[in-house]
Amino acid sequence: MTDDIDPVENLIRFGWEEWVALPDLGLPALRAKVDTGARTSALHASDIETFGPAAAPQVRFMVHPVPGRDDLVIPCSARIVDRRTVTSSNGESESRYVIASTLRVGEESWRIEITLTDRSNMASRMLLGREALKDHITIVATERFQQPQLSYDEYTTAKMRQQAPNRALRVAVLSREDNYSTRRLVEEGDKRGHSVEVIDTTRCFMAINTLSPEVHYDGKRLPRYDAVIPRIGASVTAYGTAVIRQFETIGTFCVNGSEGIAASRDKLYAHQLMARHKIGMPETAFAASPKDTDSLMSLVGTAPLIVKLLESTQGKGVVLAETKKAASSVIDAFRGLKANFLVQDFVKEAAGEDIRCLVVGGRVVAAMKRTGAEGDFRSNLHRGGSAKVVRISKAEREAAVRAAKAFRLNLAGVDLLRSENGPKVLEVNSSPGLEGIETATKKNIAERLYEHIEAQVRPAPVRKRRNNKV
Repeated sequence: MTDDIDPVENLIRFGWEEWVALPDLGLPALRAKVDTGARTSALHASDIETFGPAAAPQVRFMVHPVPGRDDLVIPCSARIVDRRTVTSSNGESESRYVIASTLRVGEESWRIEITLTDRSNMASRMLLGREALKDHITIVATERFQQPQLSYDEYTTAKMRQQAPNRALRVAVLSREDNYSTRRLVEEGDKRGHSVEVIDTTRCFMAINTLSPEVHYDGKRLPRYDAVIPRIGASVTAYGTAVIRQFETIGTFCVNGSEGIAASRDKLYAHQLMARHKIGMPETAFAASPKDTDSLMSLVGTAPLIVKLLESTQGKGVVLAETKKAASSVIDAFRGLKANFLVQDFVKEAAGEDIRCLVVGGRVVAAMKRTGAEGDFRSNLHRGGSAKVVRISKAEREAAVRAAKAFRLNLAGVDLLRSENGPKVLEVNSSPGLEGIETATKKNIAERLYEHIEAQVRPAPVRKRRNNKV
């Protein structure tokens, strides 16, 4: 014989207003109005926009969970399960996106469907319709908060950041080229469920003002991005960094900032910056006057010497002078062209090889050894060099990390030489290519970059206001 179960004991009592949570969306506490007259539940959201492929569309939106707290906004994303026309109590019809999410009340959780609507004037941030109410829920229409109460203080804790859901991000890749690196960034972003757009830097234009700075593209204002990945070519450094500064002004997270990009492109300033941070590098000298040629070479050391144009990229404009006379001739030729250049000591023991360390978020995630083509002291892959994976020393790892940190770059390709006196940093690249190092090391660098971006743009806990209950 089985005991009879008293159905009354299993009833869940709801008042006309209850505290609920939507953990799938990163919303640990909401006050919801119970409305049995409405069929579907509704969440009051803003900045609602769709993204993703037509076969699996998603929606991004913002929620201000606490009435009167415009400073607290939680970005959310979810898969679209339907689109419906909803008629409100005042007779107005609206087409809304429908998502599915877990609803948690007290100790119980169940899946419900929710429509999204921008109704920021409503005191309750959510409306619970009859489809979300389970069969054993009874409504006490004259009472509120029959279930355990939550608190808006949930949004002020560090735990909020740690438990934030993996929401979809909107990412812009600033690039003028359809190359391997750009394609990988789009491919990996799509794979992780993000919305990634490639933006031609030179087609951006800016509205520069105090209250609402904007970036426009092809005649339209660009949306608010969670992150920007700059792939600024050397030929458009000045304009590209101006565009990055505009995104920084708006408050967008930029993987590499404008100052770091500009510093890495100015080889003279880059070497001065590394010297200031006591980062090992080849002996380097610079002068403007032709009268100082001999003194310039003597500062660096004896031949052979490296003469390098300040604007050189991918090994172009870099000359090895085997003798002092040859160095003097190269310097005179560069001066005749009114070109700015550096003179550096040639590290013989490097033997035409260098190490490229890829630094992401302050960590070396991959390293490869590059060897120059036969008869070429330059090891650039664009000039026919080859690459293979290499194990780097602790000193090399520390030098690469310190160099990236000196330029405040979250993504950097640090090139260094192995010398008798330890690692010597040659260059810090703020737009390192991904093809060579991913091919050589078999590592997914794009994935590491997105992991860093996701960690940076999660909603941070909001400071609790003193003497002001919410």
